[in-house]
Amino acid sequence: MKIKRNNIIFLIVIAILLIPKTRKPIQVFIQKGLALISPSVISENKQSSINDYYWKLKDEKGAIFNFKEAKGKVVLINFWATWCPPCIAEMPSLQKLYTDYHDKIEFVFISNESFKTINSFLEKNSYTFKIYNEVSKSKFFNIRGIPRTFLIDKQGKVLIDKTGAANWNSESVRQTIDDLLK
Repeated sequence: MKIKRNNIIFLIVIAILLIPKTRKPIQVFIQKGLALISPSVISENKQSSINDYYWKLKDEKGAIFNFKEAKGKVVLINFWATWCPPCIAEMPSLQKLYTDYHDKIEFVFISNESFKTINSFLEKNSYTFKIYNEVSKSKFFNIRGIPRTFLIDKQGKVLIDKTGAANWNSESVRQTIDDLLK
């Protein structure tokens, strides 16, 4: 009797995951659990440095952002998409960090989706950060999976390189940024 009940529960869970309308919310819920973990700083001997700042991005109005403008600043770069459950899961923590640090560090959010799709997602979730599309490809940022987020110091060293959902509003990330701003 117990085995039959477990089999039925298992089949219900599988069915829920297979139904398109329920799959994404469940995946986001699971990823939110994973996004409670704070990303860690890369050990100093494994940190890489950006040596080529040639990279052009554009905002929804067509204004070009030349990444050279970020040279000498603390920068957080996030590659994401509206359809990506881990991206959606970490967005609230990124918004909180952005709210507190947008005037202190450079935030660069990049998506390859249309601005219509992006803006609908931002508005629905009350996110206030600016999104860019790539105009040219960066030789340094060769992204194969999203979300992928980098925290870069003023000298261009990558201190955090995280693929997957994370808690970007954690005390450790805030302390790292505060230390970089000193």
